[in-house]
Amino acid sequence: MKLILTQEVTGLGGAGDVIEVKDGYGRNYLLPRGLATPWTRGGQKQVDALTKGREARTIRDLDTAKDIKGRLEAQSVVQVAAKAGASGRLFGAISSGDIAAAVTAAGGPELDKRKIEVTRAIKTVGSYEATVRLHPEVAATVKFEVVPA
Repeated sequence: MKLILTQEVTGLGGAGDVIEVKDGYGRNYLLPRGLATPWTRGGQKQVDALTKGREARTIRDLDTAKDIKGRLEAQSVVQVAAKAGASGRLFGAISSGDIAAAVTAAGGPELDKRKIEVTRAIKTVGSYEATVRLHPEVAATVKFEVVPA
């Protein structure tokens, strides 16, 4: 199935990319969530317009992404408060939205929660790291500590 991505999807590409995926993945995941639209010749014209705009923004965004990366990595360890039991086990898990809110509350830049990648589920109190994809060429590491609320 040939699709046009409307948003960036990790592992597939960015907005405006024409991709070829299996029918079930496209029909059951990408299309219902609005992450892609079916490919057509008219849609191809829109893709060309999107890529021209994206190329102009890419140069500007790369400098901005490098600036944000420097601010994130210079920032001290961010604390994320969550309800925890006596043994340090959390009631629930820390999401990428919680991390983004904690970084912003600590005086850091505002981050899109969809750009934050956590390698495993965070269900205990402790120190962790997450990767933030600021740009296809720039990724920053955010250090945070989960503390009981």
